[in-house]
Amino acid sequence: MIRKFVGAVAASLAVLGGLWLMIAPFALGTQPENADWTDPTISEFFTGLGVAVVGLAGVVSFAMALHEELVARGVVAVRPRVAEPEPEAVPSAPQASSAELAALLAPLVEALREDLKTGEHRRNGTAPLVGVEENR
Repeated sequence: MIRKFVGAVAASLAVLGGLWLMIAPFALGTQPENADWTDPTISEFFTGLGVAVVGLAGVVSFAMALHEELVARGVVAVRPRVAEPEPEAVPSAPQASSAELAALLAPLVEALREDLKTGEHRRNGTAPLVGVEENR
């Protein structure tokens, strides 16, 4: 168990070291302000990013291993997960049959057909939108 704890501490220090490598060029002034990143800045930043990511993975791994060890020893009790109640099924509206749908749409189809026969329908951009209904 002590090895896992020491590993977690070492991984935490690696994360801190990686973060320092990422900010060091800016904190120490080796990177000029308002200029493109220099080659040493790019090298230090991405090296620090890699060290920080690996250290973070180590911290997570060692923390999980410590938790498992403490559960195995009985020091930490595992709480059972509370299952959420399943939502009640909402009854859906009855589906309309195709005959009912055709009966509902028939007046609309007839009105469109009548509109096309009379030639009074509005063409794109030729009639104003306001007052069109008054002309019918």
